[in-house]
Amino acid sequence: MKTRRETIKQSVKIFSGLGGFSLLSGLQGCSDSQKSLSDRTIRMGVSGAPQMLDPRKATDALSTRINRLIYRQLIDFDAQFLPKPDLATWQQLSPTHYRFTLVEQTQFHHNQTSLTSKDVIATYQSVFDKTLGSAHRGSLLNISQMEIIDDQQFDIYLHKPDALFVGRLVIGILPKELIDQNHPFHKQPIGSGACVFEQQTAQALRIIRRTDQTPLEFFTVKDATVRVLKLRKGEIDLLQNDLSPELVQYCSQLDGFQVDWHKGTNFGYLGFNFEDPLLSQLSLRQAIAQGINRQQIIDAIFNGQGRLAQGLLVPEHWCGVDHLNAYDYEPEIARKKVQSIIQICLQDNNLKEYISERMTPAGQKQRFLSLSFKTSNDPTRIRLATIYQSQLKKIGIDLKIQSYDWGTFYSDIKKGRFQLYSLAWVGVKSPDIFQYVFASTAIPPNGANRGRFIDPQTDTLIKEGGMAQTIESQAAIYRQLQTRLHDQLAAMPLWYENQYVVRSKNLRNYPLFSDGRYDGLLNVYKS
Repeated sequence: MKTRRETIKQSVKIFSGLGGFSLLSGLQGCSDSQKSLSDRTIRMGVSGAPQMLDPRKATDALSTRINRLIYRQLIDFDAQFLPKPDLATWQQLSPTHYRFTLVEQTQFHHNQTSLTSKDVIATYQSVFDKTLGSAHRGSLLNISQMEIIDDQQFDIYLHKPDALFVGRLVIGILPKELIDQNHPFHKQPIGSGACVFEQQTAQALRIIRRTDQTPLEFFTVKDATVRVLKLRKGEIDLLQNDLSPELVQYCSQLDGFQVDWHKGTNFGYLGFNFEDPLLSQLSLRQAIAQGINRQQIIDAIFNGQGRLAQGLLVPEHWCGVDHLNAYDYEPEIARKKVQSIIQICLQDNNLKEYISERMTPAGQKQRFLSLSFKTSNDPTRIRLATIYQSQLKKIGIDLKIQSYDWGTFYSDIKKGRFQLYSLAWVGVKSPDIFQYVFASTAIPPNGANRGRFIDPQTDTLIKEGGMAQTIESQAAIYRQLQTRLHDQLAAMPLWYENQYVVRSKNLRNYPLFSDGRYDGLLNVYKS
């Protein structure tokens, strides 16, 4: 087995002949070259280490973003989240037959082997192997057969039509030769992307940009305040997201640093437990939605860096909706709904436990609807919870906050041990998310319907959307579906949080993307 340094050198030797640069001088031991290399190194601070550098098994956001730099995939997405070619173009020859053509005949893996149809088929076949334990296997089970035509072309056949199929082909392609050898990609990634893996330690991951051999390093610093201090000391060059709003505001006032913003797609929401006898009632969910001043929270907590959400998909998505009825802040209407529910509870012995009483400063007894809200122990999330608590108290809801470490919190949510909670969906691109989140068959562990939302009309629309044969017909159905989910408040939309980067001002040309990807590292440089 070649060393990582030998792999990088040999990989670049090939690409030098294709118009690339020589990497050898940047990796050899002379002091001048090392100094130059150190000066050019781009260092990003991250809150945790990437969990999986094998794209077939990666599910966490950090790993996915770094894998995009090391591997290439068959397709990507445009500004409207429609599939576009990356490694391959495609033709749909029948409702269940697709032909793909690799777009670059000179594409190489980092281990010098040519990237061909055999690599693509081997990658996807390995995902079907249950012993691999790929979390992406379920989204590809509709594939019935794959056939290689030649080095550049291959066919994929489906069991049944699926207009969203091409958008599922987002797994990074691996070399067949190494798949057959059970190569440990999670430890020694070898792909065909814009960056070559060099090494990973407990403190940092280092990859090399192929165009100019600039090293990119990801330093793990769990504490957000320490990340900012390291940025001030010059130990790291940039931070992307993962800071509290107060720290972002602090960074914006520092000399020598700049905060850049970009509108985002991450969907923040409140989740309801539909097995709860009260929260299963639409009137209470509406009261909560009308009793929380979302815009005020965006302005106060996020300094205006966000936009009100209507649905899980942003309006600019190809099947997004921008005209859903907004749940405006209407505390008086919300209070009347809560008072009606309190009266119902008082008349039902099984519901009296939901009522709590407090004395007003004037000595009068006041009744509240008592509900619990679970959140993580992240300081910003606790602060948001206290704001919900304060606002809902004004409409007659006594919200009891329960905060836990992330593992305990997330486990309880998946098991349905909550009344109310808040989370966010990150990087959603395909409308098949609705099947995963809202179908009655998707209750954990079979999906992410954590609220146990069951609605026959929703199930019907999800099924019809999956069977539609064109993007146009799918878009119409998914817009109906989003309207239904919004009207039923299957989840309460909060906001789409903006993306941001805190960077040293000597960093140039770092674009941000709405889904938070790190692709800007492929162009950034130090002035």
